[in-house]
Amino acid sequence: PHLLLAPALLSGSFLPAQAPAAGQKSATQSATQFATQSATQFTAQGKTSPNAAPPQPASQNEPAAQPRPATQNATISAQPVLAITPPPAGHNFPANQTLVYTAEWRLFDAGRATLRLEPAGRELRVLASADASGYVSLLYHVHDTMESFFDPRTFCSLNIAKHTEEGRRRLDTSIVFDRAKHKSQLSERNWKDGGSKTEEHDIPDCVTDVISAVYYIASLPLAPSATYSFPLNDGGKTAQVDVAVEAREEIALPAGNFKAVRVRVSSKTGKLKDRGQIWIWYTDAGTCLPVQMKARLFWGTLLLRLEKNEASITGH
Repeated sequence: PHLLLAPALLSGSFLPAQAPAAGQKSATQSATQFATQSATQFTAQGKTSPNAAPPQPASQNEPAAQPRPATQNATISAQPVLAITPPPAGHNFPANQTLVYTAEWRLFDAGRATLRLEPAGRELRVLASADASGYVSLLYHVHDTMESFFDPRTFCSLNIAKHTEEGRRRLDTSIVFDRAKHKSQLSERNWKDGGSKTEEHDIPDCVTDVISAVYYIASLPLAPSATYSFPLNDGGKTAQVDVAVEAREEIALPAGNFKAVRVRVSSKTGKLKDRGQIWIWYTDAGTCLPVQMKARLFWGTLLLRLEKNEASITGH
């Protein structure tokens, strides 16, 4: 399941649909060209998305042969939702900063997650990764990478590509957001059973995606008691995401002490529905960076805390 939080939570990393069985071993990693490129691109500069299309996975050595399901195709309509607000004039995007988080679950070191924003021609590219480690990785294997592009003038997402290894799942997913046709176009390959599917869904004129949304929220005026709603699409029906700014507070993290504003994220529709409670802490001075994230779910609380930032925090 995918959740709106940050790299790990946004992709569903560390978030099994049910608690994993004790002693479950991780399956052999199904590497793809997209995953390899995403891992090395955190320091790359100037890449653009050709015709706003996400990278496609290369041929792979698939796991043991399993019955191949028929390719699925669907066209599904979505409910109308609110609009994305363009960034304010002079908004300073925190480009070329790689945020590295520790993940904690029930006092265990659950793994690491990263989030990076960088220029890509006239677009901005978001790169994210999540990997389980230690005891948690024995219970539930996670190795996810994501890459999305959005237009910095409008905050409209253009496309997102994801490589997912969660438990025994092995998926490569690409989603293109076609503003002219008001459609999201999903293509997905399941490397475990060899199946594939395509879906097309209605979208409003402009939507954000599961990782670009972290930066979109940061562009809003985060004054306590403020509330916002916006449309988010992850290849299915478009969900309306609700944001409530709760309070300002100081938090101590491995990366240092920060004055932050706490934001609660929720939704009554889509993949966030009935998934517990989620919070993001953004720095309250200078560039608004997501320095801490928490999800309180039925199987426990997952906490992402900023461990380091490759660049210093600068002003808006």
